[in-house]
Amino acid sequence: MKNYFLLFILSIFIVRSYSQKNPPIIDFSDDISLSGLSDSIRTNYGDQKSTRLIKNLNAKIEDYLIINHQGDTIIVDTSLTINKFHKINYLRKDNFELIPFSNTGHTYNDLSYNVDKVKLFPSFGSRAKHFSYMEIEDVNYYDMPTPFTELMYRSAFEQGQLLDALYSVNTSRNFNFTISRKGLRSLGNYQHFLSSSSNFRFSTNYNSEDKRYMLRTHYVSQKLFAEQNGGIRDQDIIDFENGTDQFLDRSVFDPYFENADNELVGRRYYVDHSYNLSKKTDSIISNTLSIGNTISYEKRFYKFNQSSANEYFGESYNFSGIDDKSRLRSFLFKIDADYKTKNLGDFNLGLEYNNHKYNFGNIDSLNISGIPDGIKHSGMTIYGSYSKRTNKFNINANFSSSISEDISGNSLYGNLSYKLNDDIDIMGNISISSHQPNYNFSLFKSNYISYNWENSFENIENREFNLEFKSNKYFNLSLDYIGIKNYTYFTKDNLNAIKPFQYSDNINLIKLRVSREFSINKFFFDNQIQYQKISNASGVLNVPEIIARNSIYYSSHLLDKALFLQTGFSISYFSKFYMNSYDPLLSEFYVQNSKKIGGFPLIDFFINAKIQQTRLYFKLEHFNSSFTGYNFYSAPNYPYRDFSFRFGLVWNFFL
Repeated sequence: MKNYFLLFILSIFIVRSYSQKNPPIIDFSDDISLSGLSDSIRTNYGDQKSTRLIKNLNAKIEDYLIINHQGDTIIVDTSLTINKFHKINYLRKDNFELIPFSNTGHTYNDLSYNVDKVKLFPSFGSRAKHFSYMEIEDVNYYDMPTPFTELMYRSAFEQGQLLDALYSVNTSRNFNFTISRKGLRSLGNYQHFLSSSSNFRFSTNYNSEDKRYMLRTHYVSQKLFAEQNGGIRDQDIIDFENGTDQFLDRSVFDPYFENADNELVGRRYYVDHSYNLSKKTDSIISNTLSIGNTISYEKRFYKFNQSSANEYFGESYNFSGIDDKSRLRSFLFKIDADYKTKNLGDFNLGLEYNNHKYNFGNIDSLNISGIPDGIKHSGMTIYGSYSKRTNKFNINANFSSSISEDISGNSLYGNLSYKLNDDIDIMGNISISSHQPNYNFSLFKSNYISYNWENSFENIENREFNLEFKSNKYFNLSLDYIGIKNYTYFTKDNLNAIKPFQYSDNINLIKLRVSREFSINKFFFDNQIQYQKISNASGVLNVPEIIARNSIYYSSHLLDKALFLQTGFSISYFSKFYMNSYDPLLSEFYVQNSKKIGGFPLIDFFINAKIQQTRLYFKLEHFNSSFTGYNFYSAPNYPYRDFSFRFGLVWNFFL
């Protein structure tokens, strides 16, 4: 720990560069565009009247800035769109390629395969618990002319609710702090399936008066808890699918067990700062050199508790309480230099040190011969990047390579975008990487006998090529090719025990997604369909061939434009496939090839409304559940949600 403290003191004198300078580069997301500004504070109240609502008389909606991890800047957007409707959920993201479990905040099952952002050092594991875990890249920073508040509320199932609250303020022109918390508690409709979570974030954004020194730092504390019941029993599936009256009250189902829960806890301290060596920072300077530093210290803790052993997981060493614990402590220290030129672009080169300690909290009671107590990894990574932005072209490229004996791996990424005209954008991406599997593939220890292993797997090798065409006038099209070698996965072995495996052959996946929205008068049709084809997978990676979502809705201003209304239907569908099963002890999904799931429509009726800066969402979720067949599942033995009424709102305050 002394070494970490010395490195932290050293970091005070080392600073980091950002791609976002002053003035910031405005990088609009899909649903934040210049046209969206017409639905802003200025438009609603007029330039003159807006001064009555805010303390800063010169503040405009363009001044309320959100800065992401990469330094790109977007404007706070209060518009109401169909894309916002698809994001009013627990993750606050479009879950087109995911299907949630019956209770909010529990977990999600994948309907597709995506290459995660490559980190050369292994990740923790327990991936089913990480859908709502906020990584470094998920924390935003803010620059606000006046205090800004956002409240998001969403109704849950039975007892409980979801609330995400954020408050951001600039105490001076150059210093901002933001505090936010997302809290959830939902009882659920099935026995012993409660979920509860808390994501607390505190972030700071600071720029010196001369714009030479910049600091971004955050603290995140997260606790994600869920009761586990193993799903409904095999013998009860026929009663569920037949829609037997007495079982329409889902609480009468007797699950596999009612005495277990799992929990993921994490805390992270993060500092990222830079110093510009150029004495002037105005636009006249053609070349600038910055040096920088990033520090991150994080602890993750996963545990599975069960008051007594259950045959669902096989034989155990301990017949009384099960208390499985695993931990990962990670420390990152990075220094880099950033050289910007007016004509050639931005060059960045850096060196990163990582130290990981992965171990188990229950090792003293196990004493399993031949299996180590944990894994320790430390080493250096060299990385670099290049970017160039013009009126028509944007070029981004980066690479990283391990120079450590403990860890082997490398990655290469390139992106090129071209703006053909005001409507058409064309983008291409290439990604090649080699990295080690997550820690829980290599080593795991449990009180259950079959959940103990030590493996030495080869590096996973990914290749991805992507081409995108975006046009509001025509359509959006995305074509992906993903190649995977040494794919790691969980599945049951010959003894019916869940184990990690590695598939050494090449797997090829092609994804083609087409989306298009068009309107006839005030009626809108938003359509999105994705075709997927996988080859040479031999049942180790399964995805549905078709994923589709179609929304038909009416949209118009009412009451002398005091109210903006959207109302209609949203229909989701995916074709039958061998959907992954869920293991609550590992908090992982595993491959099964015995039961196909899918082919059922999910139809929602919604009413969305916007009054000033408040957006209201009313939804009759899965209202077709009672008349299209009770064959809907989120995973084998885990039914999807029945018909329910959901209410949500997003409320912005500009004080």
